[in-house]
Amino acid sequence: MRFAAIADVHGNYLALEAVLADIRTLGIEEIVNLGDMASGPLDARRTMDALMALDAVHVLGNHDRYLIDQAPEKMGSWDRPAHAQLESRHLDWLRALPPTRVYRDQVFLCHATPAHDEIYWLDTVLPNGTVRMSSLEAIEQEAKGITQPLILCGHTHLARAVRLGDGRLIVNPGSVGSPGYRDIHPFPHVVEAGTPDARYAILELARGNWRVTFRHVPYDHDAMAALARQNGQPELASALATGWIR
Repeated sequence: MRFAAIADVHGNYLALEAVLADIRTLGIEEIVNLGDMASGPLDARRTMDALMALDAVHVLGNHDRYLIDQAPEKMGSWDRPAHAQLESRHLDWLRALPPTRVYRDQVFLCHATPAHDEIYWLDTVLPNGTVRMSSLEAIEQEAKGITQPLILCGHTHLARAVRLGDGRLIVNPGSVGSPGYRDIHPFPHVVEAGTPDARYAILELARGNWRVTFRHVPYDHDAMAALARQNGQPELASALATGWIR
């Protein structure tokens, strides 16, 4: 059993295109998508068209939920421009997606944590803004009740793998389309991947154990950085160009 996991595309069609090409080159036919697909000042419509045409298993992210739950005038700076590009068919497709699901009986899929789509799981933000790996105890607490041996999440845009004490593996594949961002919850902080590459993960079940390979895929990130800058998002443009918020 071998498949690819993608997450947090955030309207970055060129990054998605590069990742899908890499997946095809490796001969991988099955894909799961952990949500946050369109929101961002980039190319939401083209991204959604590509994802809707993809033979993949999808779950809803928090920004996907904002697109279908909030009035446009109440949306944030990433959701409002995406919503303006989308048609009713895109939003109806998002409305049909579940927040969690089980894939092939062995893999639990969620966007952030099993119970919440806005809470960091494998990472913790300290009051001074430092972002570090969560404690094993905190990670295991959120995993209670999940029986699948492999658990996938996204949301933080940081690629991580954590092996729990009972042998279960939790993996965040990193972000396809957004290598950095600034947030104020639960405390002001920045997330920076350090390179502009598109990220995803390959999961493989071999001799009864799950293995993960993280992939970094180069693409024309300067083109997407220019689009973010043109649409009034200089910090996102910096992240797309370099992997750092500047």
